[in-house]
Amino acid sequence: MKIVVIADAAAPHLSALSQLPPGVEVVASKNAEELLAAVEDAKVIVNGSHQADTLEALWPRARNVQWVHSLSAGVESVVFPALKTSAVPLTNSRGVYKRSLAEFAIFGILWFAKDARRLVAQQAAARWEQFDCEELTGKTCAILSYGAMGQEVARRAVAMGMRIIATRRRVDEPRESFVEEVLPPERTAEAMAKGDYIVCCSPLTPATRRMLGRSEFGAMRPNGVFINLGRGAVVDEPALIAALSDRRIRGAALDVFETEPLPEASPFWKLDNVLLSPHCTDHTPTWQRESVEFFVENFRRFAHGKPLENVVDKEAGY
Repeated sequence: MKIVVIADAAAPHLSALSQLPPGVEVVASKNAEELLAAVEDAKVIVNGSHQADTLEALWPRARNVQWVHSLSAGVESVVFPALKTSAVPLTNSRGVYKRSLAEFAIFGILWFAKDARRLVAQQAAARWEQFDCEELTGKTCAILSYGAMGQEVARRAVAMGMRIIATRRRVDEPRESFVEEVLPPERTAEAMAKGDYIVCCSPLTPATRRMLGRSEFGAMRPNGVFINLGRGAVVDEPALIAALSDRRIRGAALDVFETEPLPEASPFWKLDNVLLSPHCTDHTPTWQRESVEFFVENFRRFAHGKPLENVVDKEAGY
């Protein structure tokens, strides 16, 4: 069986492909022309790019492909029209990076609860000045899009004594006993109004693009903190910047932005109530290898005729 991998063949994380069963041939390259011959009889394509350009260029010749896998969790820039309408299943790496992302959510919560920026400033100024800080026990964490990542955030937040409410499309799905309330996406503003800390884990789809705007941020409590781990474009950034600049909410911890790298002219850089990460909170020493290892495990399921994990709803976009 042949697998085409759209990635630099020399990339260290691809060494995990050595765990594939005997008899599997892997052809890896970032160059579409180098893959054209191999894709003719490939059964599987692994897209290691954040874009669909190379995959789309290969698609007309990928007549025998039975499965496409994305090493990224987000697939908004991977699902091109021909793939979307085809019967070939697409899977992704959803959940592979959830631990480190959830840790950043807790870090963001603690950053504001303990006023870490003030601590750093006082230490730099050699200034001894005691102040009150916030305890997390009893505070409410509202999680927008309660999937694998959101569930990981919830488990850590509960361990710190926080209450959990969440939004998700399928409100009737089973959930952990500690989740006090699950609301549908159309009640997002209500969920945000109930939270002391709002953690957004939403993927980017046509339905979620700029879903958080003036009314949603206007519903937040004055001491509320917004944390975004999902995609930057689910936020109407001017609306968030206005809420932060006017001190209508306490702050934000942001790992993702609509335009990346974040332009130097962005107001986010200069807001002292923003904790800013350059979209790297999941970049652990092993993050890319873990993504490939997940594919290898899924391949074993594929080879034995078992259902694939992380099948993407191509119409919904995640």
